[in-house]
Amino acid sequence: MPTFASDPVRVRVPATSANLGPGFDALGLALALYDDVAAEVTAEGVTVAVTGQGAGELPTDDRHLVVRAMRATFDALGGQPPGLAVECVNRIPQARGLGSSSAAIVAGVLLARALVTDGEVRLDDAAALRLAADIEGHPDNVAPCLLGGFTLAWTEPSGARAVSLPVAAGVRPTVFVPQERGLTAAARAALPATVPHRDAALNAGRAALLVHALTAEPALLLPATVDRLHQDYRADGMPGSAALVRALRAAGVPAVVSGAGPTVLALDGPPEGFEPGTGWQVWRLDPDGSGARVARGRLGHAERDPVAAGRKS
Repeated sequence: MPTFASDPVRVRVPATSANLGPGFDALGLALALYDDVAAEVTAEGVTVAVTGQGAGELPTDDRHLVVRAMRATFDALGGQPPGLAVECVNRIPQARGLGSSSAAIVAGVLLARALVTDGEVRLDDAAALRLAADIEGHPDNVAPCLLGGFTLAWTEPSGARAVSLPVAAGVRPTVFVPQERGLTAAARAALPATVPHRDAALNAGRAALLVHALTAEPALLLPATVDRLHQDYRADGMPGSAALVRALRAAGVPAVVSGAGPTVLALDGPPEGFEPGTGWQVWRLDPDGSGARVARGRLGHAERDPVAAGRKS
């Protein structure tokens, strides 16, 4: 049975964008938009307080994804605490393709590990990534959330692995966030069981080019973000997002669907005077190079502010 810390802990987790066009289920980017989550061990029961995105909608008991991830981590660490109190300040939009579920999972894994006195010995960073990916079902969002930067993730028989690469200075992400929501399961259901060999070959080449473009030569981002594996198949389910991607790319902007959508990610700012139409929030977000950050203590006044910290507009 583990020994639990008596003091609260907190974690800041970044938003993420996965796929990035051709890098389906493999490539991801951490963005400077953050959820702050704190937790402490209590004598009994589970309480969850939610502020910001998802307040009044998300469960406030054991069904909350942060708590479910904490429970799975405590099991991996050897035992459950008597009770938990969790506080979430959410700024990442829910079900928009910006990694809100991965942020909750990574937060839960890291909070549980920090609440066990020798948690980092029992569960190192590589094991934390494997556990988070197991809970999420794939590593493309949890990897950049945990590690920061531009990540390449893959799965071996032993579980998920990932590497993080620094993002070139000329990469200037902008997200276009619609009001409507999307579900990853529905987006995956739109994909065919097989694709033409020529499309798979094209994506392999463009994904390789994207690694170079994002880390060394942003001028190549437009050709590097061409995709034939998933975006066209999902277009009927998010026609507004598909139309915006086409319009941005026609204007020379390397734009893709963010994750399973419906948010659109542009890896360079849109041209002067470009208008996405009605119903879109446009945020300029820097790449996040640090990933999830854990500290001791409760959330402070600034961390409890539900305004979307990190966005430029």
